[in-house]
Amino acid sequence: MSAAMDQTFFDFPYHVDGRGRTAETDPADHVRDLIHQVLFTAPGERVNRPDFGCGIGQLTFMPNSAALAAATQFLVQGSLSRWLDAVIVVHRVDVVASDERLTVTVVFSDRRTGEEREARFLSPWRP
Repeated sequence: MSAAMDQTFFDFPYHVDGRGRTAETDPADHVRDLIHQVLFTAPGERVNRPDFGCGIGQLTFMPNSAALAAATQFLVQGSLSRWLDAVIVVHRVDVVASDERLTVTVVFSDRRTGEEREARFLSPWRP
């Protein structure tokens, strides 16, 4: 196994593991954590990078509709391409509005491994 595959990263959201140390995660979960950070960081939230993020957490209080789903798809696709282009290739972003729930599915390839994967996020938003 290569050294890059043996890497560990701090898990997100930050927490302490059962050993009393900073929790770690593998590279595959780290990429999902990066996607989560882009999606749920609101622009203006980071002092030194005020334009970072997508801010879909703010959509929780908007009326759910096909128009909201289309706008969310565009917002997510653009944000991931801008902020994670060096890490992933975004193949598809699907957003489905159903009743009170918005489901965002990101289909991507990890640039490091070439592996195609899927990450799904449901409102009310949670990691």
